[in-house]
Amino acid sequence: MAVTVRYLGHAAFAVEAEGKQVVIDPFLTGNPRAAAKPDELHPVAILLTHAHADHVGDALALSKRTKAPVIATFELASFLQQQGAEAIPANHGGTVRFDGGTVKLVPAWHTSSYGEQFLAPGVPAGLVVRMGGKTLYFAGDTCLFGDMALIGEEGLDLAALPIGDHFTMGPADAVKAVKLLAPKVVVPCHYNTFPLIEQDPHAFAKAVEEQTSARCVVLQPGEQLVLE
Repeated sequence: MAVTVRYLGHAAFAVEAEGKQVVIDPFLTGNPRAAAKPDELHPVAILLTHAHADHVGDALALSKRTKAPVIATFELASFLQQQGAEAIPANHGGTVRFDGGTVKLVPAWHTSSYGEQFLAPGVPAGLVVRMGGKTLYFAGDTCLFGDMALIGEEGLDLAALPIGDHFTMGPADAVKAVKLLAPKVVVPCHYNTFPLIEQDPHAFAKAVEEQTSARCVVLQPGEQLVLE
């Protein structure tokens, strides 16, 4: 069964299987590398890793328009629900079913705040998404940590990993993450959106394929990968 993973720029993705679409961290408005407009998306669920503006992005407006639930850690999902979003609050270790698949929230090491007042709704998470018979890991913003080996035991067909450095792990640590996670395919993200996170994704891809058994696919914003 085919699963399509479309890179929308920064850390935003759209995943489709069996006619169902979910979006992850839909930072589109204000994103200089965005490859879609919010009104072009029609998700059945909106999955968020944490509360920073470059990840929450257009989630509230998308949920209000499509009635798709926002699935995130308890405080973040509840906060957006108070703003008018449909929401399913969850937490680390929990699996939530949505129309067409499931998402399991797993740990991530980062911070999580919202808005100019630095409201802090909850803690960050990674996302293990199962759709169309495939298992996909979206790490969100995180540093390298040893328990990625446990996430790898989920049996990952794909891992989307940040490589930008400064705010997340950089390319060298991301290669170490691939070794722990053991995915079949790796897609780098969270790089080259702003000067502070400029990286060479092709150099990262070369290191991944030299040092691990994973295939690394560099997607430009708007490009997609089909997992058969």
